[in-house]
Amino acid sequence: MRGTGFGSFLVIWGGQVVSQTGTAMTRFALLIWVYEQTGRAASVALLGFSSFVPFVVVSPLAGVWVDRLDRRRVMFWADLGAGLATATLLVLFTTGRLAVWHLYAAEAVAGACEAFQVPAFTAATTMLVPARHYGRASGLRSIATLGSDGVAPFAAGVALAWVGVAGIMLIDLATLLVALAALLAARVPSPPTGEPGLPSPSHFRAELAGGARYIVERPGLLGLLLIHSGMNLFAALTYYAVLPAMVLARSGHSALALASVQSANGLAGLAGGIVMSIWGGPRRKIHGVLAAAAVSFLIGDLLFAVGRSVAVWVAGAFLGSLLVPVIVGCNLAIWQARVAPAIQGRVFGIVGAARVATMPVGYLVGGFVADLWMEPSMAAGGWLAPRLGWLVGVGPGAGIAAMFLATAVLGSAMSLVGYLFASVRSVEDPRASC
Repeated sequence: MRGTGFGSFLVIWGGQVVSQTGTAMTRFALLIWVYEQTGRAASVALLGFSSFVPFVVVSPLAGVWVDRLDRRRVMFWADLGAGLATATLLVLFTTGRLAVWHLYAAEAVAGACEAFQVPAFTAATTMLVPARHYGRASGLRSIATLGSDGVAPFAAGVALAWVGVAGIMLIDLATLLVALAALLAARVPSPPTGEPGLPSPSHFRAELAGGARYIVERPGLLGLLLIHSGMNLFAALTYYAVLPAMVLARSGHSALALASVQSANGLAGLAGGIVMSIWGGPRRKIHGVLAAAAVSFLIGDLLFAVGRSVAVWVAGAFLGSLLVPVIVGCNLAIWQARVAPAIQGRVFGIVGAARVATMPVGYLVGGFVADLWMEPSMAAGGWLAPRLGWLVGVGPGAGIAAMFLATAVLGSAMSLVGYLFASVRSVEDPRASC
């Protein structure tokens, strides 16, 4: 019966909190290592690009398997696969053979594993948590993801001084064991089958097509997906792709400055996740997606654009990220409520791929636009410097700051566009066609 396994959800969630903290520590340490090796924003951006491309490609296929297999076991093997990638990097680093391209390959493996883990965890949560608590459960998941981002940078900064990059990867592998043990201890019921109106089980390609058709035939869900994909594009262009390069460039390559900004980002996510786990979001979840995203873009990106000190960047990171758990939680609650549990794996696999498909584009475009166009344009004597220098400054990092100015406006506008469509505004109404 749905909603009777909240204890199992908490066990799985607790393991993920620990494991994601270790993973975030490794990513922070290796991000610093990559920038020190290359000194280029594009090199940092390609880390995210390498992860998201396989995620997009694999997610639809993974979703079908999630519906066919035990979802707890899918999560177990996905986490183990990502851990093996980290173990390989550890061996390469300790033997002095680690190269930047190895990190891209490892991120690709991790992205493919995440393509299985995300829809499996989401579909399992639907079976373990009562529908009225979907928003709260998503808030707890945001605590695991964003809270780890708050703890990890400073923890990694301290650990780098004591145990180095290799020690941090060992910590990551130890936290993985906690997550695997939690999955072995938990139990996840199978979803009901044969519900009316659902695509009947058939061969693989038919099931995959059925998941896509389920979304396309529901204009509200399709519109929500397209808008969320647009939000992710603008977020990836700056916040995910080139923010670390901007902070490092404008702070004299200070790892402490970057750790402060990323910790503020994570701590805001932790605070927002706690609020979401208690509150559950607004009654009309669509406002928690569209309005909250518009505010997040406008405040966070604008502060990054005009800020020229760690204090302002920290404020931008905190205020911009505070609403992210509300956005994610409300969006996820809508999908969980409107998609039948038996086909959530294949539907969420396609949703995950479509929602994230714009992010590799953002990473790739953001990094190269920053290096090849915006940074030279905002250098002393650059053609944009006289026009925007008074607002975002001139010199290293100023071109990226100008990019944040653009995404503050475009991201907010993309978020509010959803209110123009009746099908999106009424997506939660059971009487609507969705």
